[in-house]
Amino acid sequence: MMATPKTKLAEALWAGRGVLTAECCPPAAWDSDVVQAAVAPLPESLDAIVVADNPDGVRGSALATAAVLAAAGREPILTMTTRDRNRIALESDVLGAACLGVGGILCVSGDHQSLGVCPEAAGAYDIDSIQFSLAVRRMVAEGLSFDGRELDAAPKFLLCAVVQPYLRPMGLNMIRFRKKITAGARVVFTQAVFDVAGFKEWLGVVDQAGIGEHASIIASVLPLTGAAEARQLQARGTYGPVGDEVIARIEGASDPAAEGVAICAEVAAELKGLESLAGIHILCGGCEGTAAKVIEQAGLTAA
Repeated sequence: MMATPKTKLAEALWAGRGVLTAECCPPAAWDSDVVQAAVAPLPESLDAIVVADNPDGVRGSALATAAVLAAAGREPILTMTTRDRNRIALESDVLGAACLGVGGILCVSGDHQSLGVCPEAAGAYDIDSIQFSLAVRRMVAEGLSFDGRELDAAPKFLLCAVVQPYLRPMGLNMIRFRKKITAGARVVFTQAVFDVAGFKEWLGVVDQAGIGEHASIIASVLPLTGAAEARQLQARGTYGPVGDEVIARIEGASDPAAEGVAICAEVAAELKGLESLAGIHILCGGCEGTAAKVIEQAGLTAA
């Protein structure tokens, strides 16, 4: 059995209380005060802050940012991207995270660097996110390193993953979801939801398959900054379908960014009442103040 740390998020999930989390994108800075200032707009009542790992370009260290937050009493979930590290670096950083008081790890493969993160960089891709999750699960449950050596002590982590609710066919979607649960994920964050009807369809299939009984599902929402971003996401298909009606609303608004916040808040407010969801996660793309606005407008709270 895996040892789960006594974090605020874990306790809230096991108690069945709706949780609220938000994203922090580490600033490209070395000063811990800059990190503190970045998360200052986010409510202290959040159940966790998910620290992104170079999602859109080269930023400050996600591990260092998570350590700063942990030291300040803000519970971080550290995102770790296999795109940028081989298994040696991954294992080392997992142990470092445990040493620094990080209680949750979100295992992701990451967007390919050619999509704008840093096109000239070489990707590692030594293992994928599912293989990484399995390796961390083994560390936690059995006290063994990635290559089977016995550790001095087993670290304690709440293991998290990301799922794409709009992946079709649905059968393939469920297979991939089951693999992440089998690999040890106990919390799954969805990609950003824009098409609520399509998301509800996916959630219904998850319920029928009984997959949701083995992990807590947290739905992510994203405030769009303008029509250009909306069209880019629509073209890339990075998240769920960004409908033409969403783009039209933003294009027709006198303040596109404010309209993006309003749309995001509307989606969050509709999702928070779904019985099968464990909570809501606010993505922000480095604009933590925008996430705070979504929380306020959607009437989201965390105890």
